[in-house]
Amino acid sequence: MKATKCTSLAKLHVLAGHHTFTCATPREVIGMARAGFGTDLLLANETVDDLRLAAMAAEQDHAMITVAIDSDATLHAAHHAGIRNVMIDVNVGLPRCGVAPEHAGRLADSARNTGLHVRGVMGYEGHLMMVTTHSEKLEKVEACMALLRNAANDVGGDIISAGGTGTYNMHANTGVTEIQAGSYSLMDTQYAQLGLPFAQAAFVVGTVISSSAKWAVIDVGLKSLGMDHGNPSIDGHSVWFCSDEHTTFSPNDGTPPPVGTRIRVTPAHIDPTVAKHDEAWVVNGDDIVDRWAIDLRGW
Repeated sequence: MKATKCTSLAKLHVLAGHHTFTCATPREVIGMARAGFGTDLLLANETVDDLRLAAMAAEQDHAMITVAIDSDATLHAAHHAGIRNVMIDVNVGLPRCGVAPEHAGRLADSARNTGLHVRGVMGYEGHLMMVTTHSEKLEKVEACMALLRNAANDVGGDIISAGGTGTYNMHANTGVTEIQAGSYSLMDTQYAQLGLPFAQAAFVVGTVISSSAKWAVIDVGLKSLGMDHGNPSIDGHSVWFCSDEHTTFSPNDGTPPPVGTRIRVTPAHIDPTVAKHDEAWVVNGDDIVDRWAIDLRGW
């Protein structure tokens, strides 16, 4: 849900037979539970916010909700708010959240001593998503998962959760029981570099508002694109730069498009791009077939 933030898209996953979802924010968890998609929801992120934890706990009678913890502080916050299920978040190499693997068992014991149900472990090898050499990536993923398996032996539980769109196909022999992939359903230019078998499905559509002999300007800029992975792309054109409300670009050959031309811009990073918009227009070719609220964005 970190990538899509949209219960209408989640509904299509459910209709296709998918009933478990990873979330990055309490708002995503609560929104999914209230939309009726709560068979199994994981907050794969730490929080010590009493109000947000309590709001998630209030949804537990009709949704399976599990919260990641990686410290005594996050453990006690979850317990105090009435959360029933937790997952031990283990640091497998990405310098972000996660308890050191050798301390995972102790944290799990502490959680059980408070009455919490420990479902297993999770670890995110996010630093490996864009490794381009298959053999190198496979070797490094296995090294990370060896840490996670060792922690799982100490922690117990049924779940070993890891992975993402960039490593989704590298866990056949790692012991991982579920993959936290999300970007695959919409994609972006960064993941497209990996040659994954997923189609680009999300674009920011804008209008050419200025055109000269060598370049044109579209009304799509920094305020509508996730830019942390670089510039967006425009098919058949070279993007020069983005500013607050504009992207300047030129054709690879020929004349820049005239003012009024509608252009599809492909974002470099889908997650923060989606989070900048209130709604998505669903199209079949050039025909609009639906409009979806991006209803789980924000906090």
